[in-house]
Amino acid sequence: MKIKACLSALLFIAFLPKSFAQALITTTLPDSISHWEQTNSVGLDINEIAFVNWSVGGNNSVTLLGKGNFTRKYTKKNVNWLNELIVRYGHNSQQGQVPRKTDDQFQFNSTFGYKHDTISNFYYSAKFNVNTQFANGYNYPNKEHVISAPFAPAYIFLGIGSEYVRKDWGFNAYFSPLTDKTTLVLNQYLADNGAFGVEKAVRDADGNIIVRGKKSRTELGILFTNQLKRQIFKNIMLDNRLTLYTDYLNSFGNVDVNWQFNIDMTVNQYVKANIGANVIYDDDIKATEERDGQVVTVGPKMQLKQMLGVGLSYTF
Repeated sequence: MKIKACLSALLFIAFLPKSFAQALITTTLPDSISHWEQTNSVGLDINEIAFVNWSVGGNNSVTLLGKGNFTRKYTKKNVNWLNELIVRYGHNSQQGQVPRKTDDQFQFNSTFGYKHDTISNFYYSAKFNVNTQFANGYNYPNKEHVISAPFAPAYIFLGIGSEYVRKDWGFNAYFSPLTDKTTLVLNQYLADNGAFGVEKAVRDADGNIIVRGKKSRTELGILFTNQLKRQIFKNIMLDNRLTLYTDYLNSFGNVDVNWQFNIDMTVNQYVKANIGANVIYDDDIKATEERDGQVVTVGPKMQLKQMLGVGLSYTF
């Protein structure tokens, strides 16, 4: 009996640490799971041209373009909330000319969606969008008067609707039958001249201002947006965005268009080349032309911006 008791005691002591360790493992709580996804991308494109004793002539120039894209996405069960900030600013210095900006964009997008089950691709959505710029714009080489400024204009969209999302395609389409569009022109000089569709100042016969121009304009209409962002070939990413808007009360059926097209081609982890274009048509934005030495205002025209660059890029 004494031998049995001793053997039992030894077995108990031998298995006690193992049992205790197993108890510790099974009672350890897992780390909390975050429902947020984030992507940050910053880049710098550089274009430099220098001439020394160049027989056919030319001006030295340096162009810098800084850009960033930051996204925060929240996904939990039937809720999807996407936030995106896009910033771009380009600057050109050329021999014999005043420095001038080449690109300027501040855009924030936020879309909140809820679907009734986990299978459907349709969401009940609310969308908020702000689009403006960082610095004053001029009709170069004339820098006496601005033609745009920070929050002059700024376009703010706020609406409710439905969104179709296909993550496997990199595709989404949003439709809102009820969207408020607010145009801000916070520069009084531009507001007095009725820039970007706001009500211009009232002047007397001598041109003196009696009533200042309004700094905002509000519209209510229909908004449609879509985006296709996916890898089309190895190391080649396509980002295609289209926005269409028409106002119910002012010229219904006259559609404002904003189409952005961009292709990123990855050379390696830090070097990328990109090709892009941006087409805008807005009936409220009047173009200007020079006639007989005078700058005159004409009707709206299609606006086109083309981009081609190679530079450094870092994603974290």
